[in-house]
Amino acid sequence: MTEGMRIIAGPCQHESLKQSLRIAEECKRVCEKHGIEYYFKASFDKANRSSINGQRGLGLNATLHDFETIKDRLLVKTITDVHTVPQINWITEGFNDTVDALQIPAFLCRQTDLVQAACATDKIVNIKKGQFLAPWDIENILSKTEGAKEVWITERGTSFGYNTLVVDFTGMDYMLNNISADIVFDVTHSVQKPGGNGSSSGGNRDYVPGLCRAASALGIRNFFLEVHEDPDNAPSDGPNALHLKDFEAVVDSIVRHAEC
Repeated sequence: MTEGMRIIAGPCQHESLKQSLRIAEECKRVCEKHGIEYYFKASFDKANRSSINGQRGLGLNATLHDFETIKDRLLVKTITDVHTVPQINWITEGFNDTVDALQIPAFLCRQTDLVQAACATDKIVNIKKGQFLAPWDIENILSKTEGAKEVWITERGTSFGYNTLVVDFTGMDYMLNNISADIVFDVTHSVQKPGGNGSSSGGNRDYVPGLCRAASALGIRNFFLEVHEDPDNAPSDGPNALHLKDFEAVVDSIVRHAEC
């Protein structure tokens, strides 16, 4: 039942080449064990931090040079998020062979110029569904993706009052049956509490395994997981990130429940 299954996994932001290599190597090993397609993810700039003091990353140039090394050594596919059209141009002009997929952040999913610029490249485009959108609103976003190589839509939780997200499985079921794009479930961001720690976001990674099992049983075959060797000390999104040491057990459970 792993045929056609895909996992996007890596740290929230790229912190160092050594760390990203270790994470990508372990995620690749686990995915290959099950025959799952793997994409390494990491952000070069977390532009939407809660506070001006939040760490944002190593920047576009340094991160993508490290991506080149990761691809060369591990032979993995890569995905990173973009926030502006100039960033897309920078990637396609200087690192076109380094990045396989571009990701549109949830807060920017309705930015027409950004979506269209990403879809004009030769990259797969993963658009994260805004926490404020209904499942059927995705059709309006997809209308902006004409000419794209391939489009994925990622569910990453739905706003439910202040600092709170909920996972709407009825919405995911609707998208699986009505949206003409691969549906990805971003499990770790779905357990986030945006701004919940005052100057940073909170979250609870304890819910990740159960949500993975439920989504797999529902029929989701594409998963997004932020993983970290020491999430309690990660510079961003640590409370909701999965421990790297727990990644294999979670993927094993996804596979088991896909066979239900």
